[in-house]
Amino acid sequence: MAIEIKRVKSKKDLKKFIRFNYELYKDNKYSVPDLYEGMLDTFNPKKNSAFEVCEAAYFLAYKDSEIVGRIAAIIHHEANKVWNKKAIRFGWIDFIDDIEVSKALLLAVEEWGKQRGMTEMHGPLGFTDLDAEGMLIEGFDQLSTMASIYNYPYYPKHMEQLGFEKDADWVEFKITIPDAIPEKHMRITRIVKEKYKLKIKKYSSGKKAAAEYGDAVFQLMNEAYAPLYGFAPLTQGQIDQYVAMYLPLLDMRMVTFVVNEKDELVAFGVSMPSLSEALQKAKGKLLPFGWIPLAKALFMKRRAKILDLLIVAVKPEYQNKGVNALLFSDLIPVYHELGFEFAETNPELELNDKVQAQWNYFETEQHKRRRAYIKQIDYGKVQ
Repeated sequence: MAIEIKRVKSKKDLKKFIRFNYELYKDNKYSVPDLYEGMLDTFNPKKNSAFEVCEAAYFLAYKDSEIVGRIAAIIHHEANKVWNKKAIRFGWIDFIDDIEVSKALLLAVEEWGKQRGMTEMHGPLGFTDLDAEGMLIEGFDQLSTMASIYNYPYYPKHMEQLGFEKDADWVEFKITIPDAIPEKHMRITRIVKEKYKLKIKKYSSGKKAAAEYGDAVFQLMNEAYAPLYGFAPLTQGQIDQYVAMYLPLLDMRMVTFVVNEKDELVAFGVSMPSLSEALQKAKGKLLPFGWIPLAKALFMKRRAKILDLLIVAVKPEYQNKGVNALLFSDLIPVYHELGFEFAETNPELELNDKVQAQWNYFETEQHKRRRAYIKQIDYGKVQ
C-alpha cells in the first residue's frame, strides 16, 4: 500500500499530529511525552512568537488510512541570515519502522523547502534552541527528560539509509551530586567574588525575579549562545513570551543569579525537579487529572531524586574565569536540602569544551548522545 502524505490544515489534524507521538511510545518506559497543551501553543502562529522569524508546515503520513508518521518543516529566516544558509529544518519527526514512511516524510519537507529556494535540510531542530533538538543515537535504555527527544533505535538507521550525514552531536551527562561543595569550587568562588566584585542574588518570588532580571536572562542567552550550532537571537517578542511562561513557575531556590557590583547580570543557572516520571503518569496532558503528578513533582516534599539542569549561561567576557563555581557553590547545598541525588544536564554540543569543563570536579557519566543530520537538496531529482 502506498504512503500518502497530507499537510496538517485544521486543528483536528494538528491534534492528530501531536497525539501520534504519544500513541507510538505509549508502551515505552523511557519516552517522556510532551505536554499536550504546550504543543498546541508551540505550533500555533498566534501563540508562538517564533513565527515572527519562522514559517512552518506540518505533515502526516498515512498507510491503509492509519497515521504512521509525522514531521514538521521549519524555515528559520533569522538563523539562515545569521549563518548565511538556505536551510530548511525538520523537527518533531516520528515514524513506524518502515523506510518508505520515513522517506516520504522527509521528501515532503524537501519539496516544501524547494518551493522556497532552500538548498539543504537539517534536523531534528525546533523553532528555537529552547525546543528539543537532536535525534537520539546512544542511550536508548535511559529515561528521557522533558527538554529532550526520545526515539527508537531504528530512527538513525533510517536517516543513514536515506543519505543523511552527521552535522552536529550533543552529549548528555548524569552527575552525582557531591556530599559537599568541592574544595576547589569553594576556593575559586572566594577568588572570583573578590577579583571581579561579583555576588550571588536569590529570589523567593518568581514574579519579582522576572520583573527585575527576566529580560536580562534571555539577552544574556543571546550573547552566550551566539556561537552555538544553529542559534539565532531570540526576538523581543520571544523573550517577553518566555519570561511570562517560565520564570514565575520555577522554584526559585533552584535558580541562581550572579551579578556584578552594578547589579548587572553576568551569569545564571536554572534547575528544577525532573518531571519525566510525572509527565509519563499524566500521559502528557494537564486535564482532567494530569496536573496532580506534575504538582507533586514540583511542590511536594517527596519528589524525584533527579533534577534537570535546564540552563547555565555566562556572559562571554566572564567565561573561563570560574564564574560557574559561584553558581554551584550556591546550588549544591540547595540540592542537598531538597533531597536530590543526581542531576541531568541538557544536551551539550560535543565540541563545547567550555561547558563540559564545568563538570570536571564532579562524578559524571556520559549516558546519552544525539545527532543533527544534514542533507543537500537535489534540484535535479525527479519526485
